[in-house]
Amino acid sequence: MHVPDGMINLPVSAAAGVVAAGAVAVSLRGARRELGAGPLAEGHGAERTAPLAGLVAAFVFAVQMLNFPVGAGTSGHLLGGALAAILVGPYTGVLCIAVVLLMQGILFADGGLTALGVNITVMGVVTVVVSYGIFRGLIRVLPRARRSVTVSAFVGALVSVPASAAAFTLLYAIGGTTDIPIGSVLTAMVGVHVLIGIGEAAITALTVGAVIAVRPDLVHGARGLAAPLKLRVNGQLVDAPTVPVAASTASRSPRGLLAAGLGTALLLAGVVSFYASANPDGLEKVAADKGFDEKADEQAHAAAGSPLADYGIKDISNTRLSGGLAGVIGVGATVVVGSGIFYVVHRRRTTENAPAASSGTHTSAKGA
Repeated sequence: MHVPDGMINLPVSAAAGVVAAGAVAVSLRGARRELGAGPLAEGHGAERTAPLAGLVAAFVFAVQMLNFPVGAGTSGHLLGGALAAILVGPYTGVLCIAVVLLMQGILFADGGLTALGVNITVMGVVTVVVSYGIFRGLIRVLPRARRSVTVSAFVGALVSVPASAAAFTLLYAIGGTTDIPIGSVLTAMVGVHVLIGIGEAAITALTVGAVIAVRPDLVHGARGLAAPLKLRVNGQLVDAPTVPVAASTASRSPRGLLAAGLGTALLLAGVVSFYASANPDGLEKVAADKGFDEKADEQAHAAAGSPLADYGIKDISNTRLSGGLAGVIGVGATVVVGSGIFYVVHRRRTTENAPAASSGTHTSAKGA
């Protein structure tokens, strides 16, 4: 659902950019807490938490290259807001999607640069807020079990996609560059994105379930949900003594999961993406059918001259090789940029907390 330049006018695109910038600013502050909390961060620092968040961004980038058919000559791809929010937290999730969209726009000419704020708002902020809100609501009422996490992830992801389509339609109603009946646009956009949402939900639930199966302590949305172990003592069931999560996981490095995740992302982007559906995605199909893609088609992308534009490498005639290498470069660039950003965010939180801790130490010493 990458909105191109020219589809929404500049004033509304600028307003959406302000909203997106505000959301990113708030997320930067919130991500400091998310990246500095939980068993993975305690005692290990940004060398572990930042790569995990960077890997989520790279994985979303890779899976977004895999358009899947949804019927009637239309395809869809993962938006990723629900997946990122559940794995690493909603604030960090918004930043993950923002990084992905920025890399796609600058390196691959995918999604307009003047429409970057629109895309971050629609594909990042809306999907994260809607999916994580539904996810947390369901987690509170469902049994405390791993299956409840995957079910909640499925439902949250499913609803987030048509919600994103509705948000785009609202922006188009305000600043669309083509005069068309907005009701027909809303019906078409929501209808096709409900189908795409099913694919989004399946990918999200399977990925979250796979991570929970091997490292449940790394899933942000599953923290604190494990039911206590019961022991039978003198004929009665009692809670087993608990071991602090930080202690129980201190010796368990996430390197295996990080390596597996990065390898999977590289495989998807470098090999599997060649077999992705060539049909237009939901937005492209509706825009063509309803006739509001003309202004966008007339405007060249600012990054059209990029050597990686359209997910291929210039001067490499072999389509499979060109697309595969472009995908691998995209995954690598996203994980490096994302991890770097999250490392800085985490380190800034550590730096801000240091003076307070130091002050507390001096106070205690003086009182003694």
